[in-house]
Amino acid sequence: MPDNVRLTEVLPATAHALLSRLAREQANGRAPALLAGVIQNGVLVWSGGRGRLAGAGVDGIGVETEAARDVQFRIGSITKTFTAVLVARLRDEGRLDFDDPIERHLPGTPLGDRTIAQLLSHSSGVQAETTGPWWERTPGGPREELQKTFGPDMVLHPAGHRFHYSNLGYAFLGELVHRLRGKPWYDVVRAEILEPLGMRRTTYLPEAPHAQGYAVHPWADVVQPEPAHDAGAMAPAGQLWSTIDDLSRWAAFLAGSGDAAVLSGDTLAELREPRVDTKEQAPGGASRHSDHGLGLQILESRGRRLVGHGGSMPGFLAGLFVDTQEGVGAVTLANTTSGVAPGTLAADLVAILSDREPGLPRTWAPADRLPDGVLDLVGVWYWGPAAFALRARGGDGDLDLRPLTGASRASRFRPAGADTWTGLDGYYAGETLRAVRRPDGTVSHLDLASFVFTRAPYDPTAPVPGGVDPAGWRPST
Repeated sequence: MPDNVRLTEVLPATAHALLSRLAREQANGRAPALLAGVIQNGVLVWSGGRGRLAGAGVDGIGVETEAARDVQFRIGSITKTFTAVLVARLRDEGRLDFDDPIERHLPGTPLGDRTIAQLLSHSSGVQAETTGPWWERTPGGPREELQKTFGPDMVLHPAGHRFHYSNLGYAFLGELVHRLRGKPWYDVVRAEILEPLGMRRTTYLPEAPHAQGYAVHPWADVVQPEPAHDAGAMAPAGQLWSTIDDLSRWAAFLAGSGDAAVLSGDTLAELREPRVDTKEQAPGGASRHSDHGLGLQILESRGRRLVGHGGSMPGFLAGLFVDTQEGVGAVTLANTTSGVAPGTLAADLVAILSDREPGLPRTWAPADRLPDGVLDLVGVWYWGPAAFALRARGGDGDLDLRPLTGASRASRFRPAGADTWTGLDGYYAGETLRAVRRPDGTVSHLDLASFVFTRAPYDPTAPVPGGVDPAGWRPST
C-alpha cells in the first residue's frame, strides 16, 4: 500500500480518549470554547471541541461540528514561528547569516552586536516587552513610533548568557524581513508561507467566522470581552489569526522534512535544534526539561521530544506541538485569557494518539542508485575501542553514524565533495568527515574532526593520534 494511502479518522476508542482529555481541560479551565486537532503523517485525523462559540459570523456553527475547524482564533506567539521561517529563508538565499549582528542589517538600534540567532532563540538579553502601555491590549503604532521608545536600557542581560523571552526581539526580526524584502512583514508571510501551503484562513486581522475573545471572572461564571487590536510594529510577535484546519497544515509542515516552496528539510531541522536551555517549570511546579531553538520551543514530555510554540493574547490561548519522530502533532485553540494550558493539552493529545495508534513507518525500498565509493565506507568502524555503525541512507550518499553500544556521539552527514561529507546534526554538526584512501584506492580510515575511525580497534596500520602500543592487545598484567 502506498505511504500516502491511509485512514483519515482514528478508532472510536481513541476518539473518545482525545475528546475526554479536551473536555476535562475545557471544564477545569472554564474556557468558553476549546477546539483541538491532531495530525498524523501530515493528515488531520481527529478534531473536536467543547463549549460554545460566539463571534462574528459564527451563528449556527456548533463547537463540535466540522465547520468549527474554519473559525478563526488569535494564535499569539505561534506567529513567531512564521517570522522565524521568513528569516531562515533569507539566510538560505544568502541575504544574511544567523550569526550576523542585527546592526549590520538594522543600523541605529540599541542592540549593537546582538545576533539574529540570539533574537530568534530569546538569548539576546533584550527586554521582554515594549516601553509604555502593554502592547497586547492597546493599538500598536508603526515602526517609527516604536523606535522612539528605544534606549540603551532596553538591553537587560549580556548577549547569549541566558534565556530571556523577548516579544520586542521579534519586532526587530519582523522589521528585518521588511527591510530586506522591501514590503510589509505580513505581505511576505502571505506570499512566502500561507499561499504555498494553502493556508487561506490565516490572516493579519480577523475575518468571519472568528471567535470573540473573553476574560473569565476568577470567582464567578461570567465573562467579559477582551479587545483585539492591531499590534502594529509588534505584529511579528503575535498578530496572526488562524483556524484548526490551517494550523494543522502548519503543524504538518513543522513536523515534516521541508517543502520546496517554503523551506528545505535541512534548514527546518536546524530551526528545531536546541540553542538555549529555558529552565522552565511545568504547571504545579514539577520540573520539565525545555529548550528553545530558532523560533521554536522544544519540550520533553512523556519521553517524547516535541517542537512547536504556545501562544497567548488577551482573550485567546493557543498551542501547537509536534513529535517529529512519530509524525504526530496537535493544535489547540481557546477563546479565554487564562485558565487552560494549551501546550500541555497538545502534548497529552499527541501522547494519546501515539500510544493508542502508532503510525506506520515509511515503506522501505532499495535505492535507485548509490554514489561511487560509498559502499566501501559502510559497516563497523572503531573510534579507539568504541564501535560505531556507518550506514548509507537513501541513494544520495547521505551517511548516518551511530554508536553500536551505549550513549555516544551520533550524527548524519551530507555529501560535500569527493570522499567528503558535512555533519548535519548532533555533536558533529558542521564538522567534516573525510574518507582517507590508500594509493590502491581502498579506504584506510575515516577522519572526523581530528578523530580517526578505523576498521579494527586501534588499528596499528592507521595514523591513530598518539600512536598505538607496539605490543598490541594482551591479557591483563
